Amino acid sequence: MAKKSKKQQSGGTPATVALTAAGVTYTVHAYDHDPSHPSYGEEAAEAMGVSPDRVFKTLVADVDGTLTVAVVPVAGQLDLKALAAAVGGKRAAMAAPALAERTTGYVRGGISPLGQRKKLPTVLDASAAAHATICVSAGRRGLEVELAPEDLRQLTEAVLAPVGR
Repeated sequence: MAKKSKKQQSGGTPATVALTAAGVTYTVHAYDHDPSHPSYGEEAAEAMGVSPDRVFKTLVADVDGTLTVAVVPVAGQLDLKALAAAVGGKRAAMAAPALAERTTGYVRGGISPLGQRKKLPTVLDASAAAHATICVSAGRRGLEVELAPEDLRQLTEAVLAPVGR
């Protein structure tokens, strides 16, 4: 496991800037992104040598007209009904990629739950709590950040709920 003491000093992405500003301990993992890989998340897990259960993808969904972020393991899928229930909604559907990019300020495959352009309601899959650290996008393809799930939950003000399957 990588050490958890490195902090991004200057520059970086909005996600790493937010982590540094909050005083959160995290590790940045960079790898060469392969545009032909069929899955951004699985590519990240393979490149870092980390179990796909510890690498989480950031998805943007529309829950009853409100864009909502779901953070789920790359090894599984988002349960849209569970996401809607977790935020007190009735229906959820994946947001259009262009809308997700415009709203978060990140490109697809590099959307981070941290440092988004607009603060959105966030749900972190309950499985994250089983790990000392998890990895999420640091705000661009080929860049991940590893941090404690509770730090991620607090910074995003996320609800912890079983939304992955």
